Amino acid sequence: MAGKVGFVSLGCPKALVDSEQILSRLRAEGYETSPTYEDAEVVVVNTCGFITPAVEESLSAIGEALAENGKVIVTGCLGARPEVIQQAHPQVLEVTGPGQVDKVLEAVHRVIPPDADPFTALIPPQVKLTPRHYAYLKIAEGCNHKCSFCIIPQLRGLQVSRDAGEILSEATRLVSTGTRELLVIAQDTSAYGVDIRHRPSEFQGRQVRAHLVDLVNELAELGAWVRLHYVYPYPHVKQLIPLMAEGKILPYLDVPLQHASPKILRAMRRPGGAESHLQTIREWRSIAPDLAIRSTFIVGFPGETEEDFALLLEFLREARLERVGAFTYSEVPGADANALDNPVPQEIKEERLARFMEVQQRLSLEKNQAKVGKTLEVIVDDYGEEPGMVVGRSKYDAPGIDGLVYAETDGTVKIGDLIRVRITKAEAYDLYGETVGSLAWKPRVPQWGMANTLIRL
Repeated sequence: MAGKVGFVSLGCPKALVDSEQILSRLRAEGYETSPTYEDAEVVVVNTCGFITPAVEESLSAIGEALAENGKVIVTGCLGARPEVIQQAHPQVLEVTGPGQVDKVLEAVHRVIPPDADPFTALIPPQVKLTPRHYAYLKIAEGCNHKCSFCIIPQLRGLQVSRDAGEILSEATRLVSTGTRELLVIAQDTSAYGVDIRHRPSEFQGRQVRAHLVDLVNELAELGAWVRLHYVYPYPHVKQLIPLMAEGKILPYLDVPLQHASPKILRAMRRPGGAESHLQTIREWRSIAPDLAIRSTFIVGFPGETEEDFALLLEFLREARLERVGAFTYSEVPGADANALDNPVPQEIKEERLARFMEVQQRLSLEKNQAKVGKTLEVIVDDYGEEPGMVVGRSKYDAPGIDGLVYAETDGTVKIGDLIRVRITKAEAYDLYGETVGSLAWKPRVPQWGMANTLIRL
């Protein structure tokens, strides 16, 4: 083998996919992955640089790796601002930007030469950093939006979509090797294919357009759960809702609305407002009544008045979104919003966030309590602390960000199983119940039976 590489992956699911690609290339060249700093000959840190707390976390992780190992290569979003990293940690060996897999490998080669033995340097199955039963499926990189609070286009560039045939081939391989849930991601999933003019590509002997509607229709035929993230409410998204109503894809949409005040949204360079958002949500729910909508909001954006915030709270009460995350506004170096007038004092930001979460927690509790007595389909993610207890997610919950379902079983249930759980208790975010049956998983692709690898540091 060529040597051992430590790996630290930070940030969003899109960065996690980048980490999987880097690790897969390293494995293909004969490198092993070390679970500890001590055994690693070099450490790669994949960073996040979206907001100030993420930058601080990334710099802290780099510092820890340097202290524990001494040889560190930095990549990822913060790598697009090398001066920030080099000022804090001038001893790092190399700094590369997001998606620059070849440059990361070149930096590793300089520390540990690759294995030249063709019998050991064989291409392995793709490395996965998620459990075997779910995987993120990135369909595009970068973003064409110019939101005033965001620097993603500066970090990751403008949107670059993958051909539909390439995506569907990857999805087929994942499902054939045990993946039961595909989480479709991009910075702007709804805009998939716009940059390549929705050009068709071949998949299994036919042409498929690079368009979200066409792509999702194909994914729905694989027999796995399909969950859509980062979906902007473009008109064509309405064409996907019948697939949810028919049970072909999960009744779940992650829609980053950010605010409800038209004034604040204009300052953010975002479209819409409370009324247009509500109209869209009503249309979607008229087609798929059990649709779960997740969204994120920024509280305390420059210029946000008490009236703007009250409008946001009223929108929450009317929209009754199933899953909500909120953050206080944080300046991002290089973002245009930093120059906006009337910044909101930090104490007011925190006070508004607390009020926001109080309203949403009450709504979440009401929605969860309505599930008591009902039976939900649940995918098992882990074993619980008590014998026979498992921890999973319903169709309305994405991993890592939404609620959990704790279920009592007879002890025969395994991670990755699909089970039916009768809900007996509800809290604001999590549900509790008892298993009343299992569901056969029926993928519509050949089963290869190949194990995937989970790497942790």
